[in-house]
Amino acid sequence: MSGGWLVTGAGGMLGQDLLARLAADGDPATGLDRAALDITDAAAVRAALDAHAPSVVVNCAAWTAVDDAEAKEDQALAVNGDGPRVLAEGCRAAGAALIQVSTDYVFAGDASAPYAEDAPTAPRSAYGRTKEAGERAVLEILPDTGYVVRTAWLYGAGGGNFVRTMIRLEGVKDTLDVVDDQRGQPTWTADLAGLVAGLGRGALAGTAPAGVYHGTGAGETTWYGLTREIFRLLGADPERVRPTTSAAFVRPAPRPAYSVLGHERWGVAGLTPPRSWRDALTEAFPALLAAERDTTHPAK
Repeated sequence: MSGGWLVTGAGGMLGQDLLARLAADGDPATGLDRAALDITDAAAVRAALDAHAPSVVVNCAAWTAVDDAEAKEDQALAVNGDGPRVLAEGCRAAGAALIQVSTDYVFAGDASAPYAEDAPTAPRSAYGRTKEAGERAVLEILPDTGYVVRTAWLYGAGGGNFVRTMIRLEGVKDTLDVVDDQRGQPTWTADLAGLVAGLGRGALAGTAPAGVYHGTGAGETTWYGLTREIFRLLGADPERVRPTTSAAFVRPAPRPAYSVLGHERWGVAGLTPPRSWRDALTEAFPALLAAERDTTHPAK
C-alpha cells in the first residue's frame, strides 16, 4: 500500500464516500475508523503511518457534536485540535501530505458576501474554536504539504443528517417549521469526496498549492429553502414547509447566520470548483431516499 492514501475517521459519511471514490478511481487507499486509530495517540499514529506508508493522509476524524462541545471543550479540542497536530507531526516525519477537513464554524457567520479562503477567522462556538486550532496546527507544521478543506451543511447516504431527517419527517408531519434566517451551502459528501480526491492528486503532482480550500456546494439557500427542495423532490407540497427563525430553536452553541463560502482556490489549483448544491441534491436524492427508507422500514 506504499504511496497510497490513508483515510482517518473512515466510518463517517465523508470517510465512506471518499474511500468509495478512491476505489472507483483505482487509487489504493486504507480506511481507519475511530476504533482502529485514535488520532490523538502519537504512538498509534506513527505506527499507522509506518504500516501503510501513505503519500496522502485525509483526516475525516472529528468531534462533530457541536452543542456538546460547549460544555466539553477540552474533550473536543483533544480530537479537533490536538489530533490534527499529531497527524501533522507524523506526516512531516513520514513525508506525506495531509488534508484536514474543517468547517464554516471557524467564521463569525456575520458576513454578507461569501467568505474567501483567506478571510479572517473568528469562531463564536467551542466547536469552531477547536476546529480552528486543528487548521492552525496543520498549516503551521506542514506549510508546503498541509491542506485544509472547509465544508458545511453535509449530507449523504452513509449517516444521519438534515436531509435524511427531513425525508423522514415529511412522512409523519402535516407541516414543518424550518429556520429561514441561516444561509449556507448544502454539500453532498460524494461531491466533497471528489474534491478531496482531486486535491490530493494535485498535491502529489505539485499542481495544487498548500493551504485552505472551501469544499461546499455552489450557490446558497436557507434550511427552509433546502427543505422545500427536499419536499419537491419527494413529490410533496413545498407549502407544507413554513419559515421560522433561529429564536424558535435555541441551542447551546450559536449557529452562523451566514455560512456561504467562496471557491476561488480550486481554479488556482487547476481543479473544477464545486457544482450547484441543487444539482448535487437532485443526483444524490435516490440514494438518500433509499437509505432513509431502509432505516425507517428495515427488512424483516
